[in-house]
Amino acid sequence: MLYSLIRPLIFTLDAETAHEATLELLDDLRWLIPRTRIRRPRRVMGLNFPNPVGLAAGLDKNGDHLRGLSHLGFGFIEVGTVTPRPQPGNPKPRLFRLRRERSIINRMGFNNAGVDHLLNNLEHLPPRDFILGINIGKNLSTPVERALDDYRLAMERVYTAADYITLNISSPNTPGLRRLQDDDALRQLLEGITETRKQLQDRHQVQRPLALKVAPDLDGDQIAVIADLLHEYGIDGLIATNTTLDRSAVAGHPLAEEAGGLSGAALRDRSREVLVRFRERLGDSIPIISVGGIDSPEEARLRFELGASLIQIYSALIYEGPGLVRRILRAIN
Repeated sequence: MLYSLIRPLIFTLDAETAHEATLELLDDLRWLIPRTRIRRPRRVMGLNFPNPVGLAAGLDKNGDHLRGLSHLGFGFIEVGTVTPRPQPGNPKPRLFRLRRERSIINRMGFNNAGVDHLLNNLEHLPPRDFILGINIGKNLSTPVERALDDYRLAMERVYTAADYITLNISSPNTPGLRRLQDDDALRQLLEGITETRKQLQDRHQVQRPLALKVAPDLDGDQIAVIADLLHEYGIDGLIATNTTLDRSAVAGHPLAEEAGGLSGAALRDRSREVLVRFRERLGDSIPIISVGGIDSPEEARLRFELGASLIQIYSALIYEGPGLVRRILRAIN
């Protein structure tokens, strides 16, 4: 109810200013939000999730707002994408609302304060009752050919702070990043990452699950290759999908040609399709976290029916408000 009252005011601001202001407001008003979490337990990737509805990476890149976000009822929250070194991201404006299509275009470019800032925030966080994922990526200044160096460094830094770690190789806003989804490049990355995880597991005597986040703009052959490599290297989960470069769902919109990734309702059909294709290829062996266009209890139920183990939301929060989390949870078993 509160969000429905303030949304018209928020929408008078440009999208990025509104994003920041809303998170600050949530932090300030979190005491007004009952902290009762609806329990729908799931065991996924060897972790006990209080419920299967999570916040996708990108909303809180630096873990600055976990105190406020933790009041919304999520069973898990994924922060990031975080890179080894701070970086400003792409020039503004870089975030655009497509209101009629209930979608968003962003070209943020992994803007974040760096892994040390994130870890400092987590160190001062009170005891939490949700699963924490940390989404890692490479710095813009690091050549794609040396991306493994950045992923290794970031994983070493966040290993003990995260409940699970996501390798983001699918953002369209870091030049060349999606080339890491190609067969040889992905094989090299996963080989290096699994070696590093084994070293970290031996050092810390704990194994953190690894998930891979992929793009929706994959063809059948690419899906088959990625699925097989997930099996080969023992990756624990798949997050499908990131934002799309395809504009067919928003053709004719004045902002349709803005560079960046498209998310929200316009991504819904493609996200469903990729979920189904990966589930067919993977069988029941690797859990899939479905994200992209989930904006109602009905859509959430459908994703579970199509084979998702967990779901994440992001863009729908902008249009539906934070009450969407509880509406979904009340509608599922």
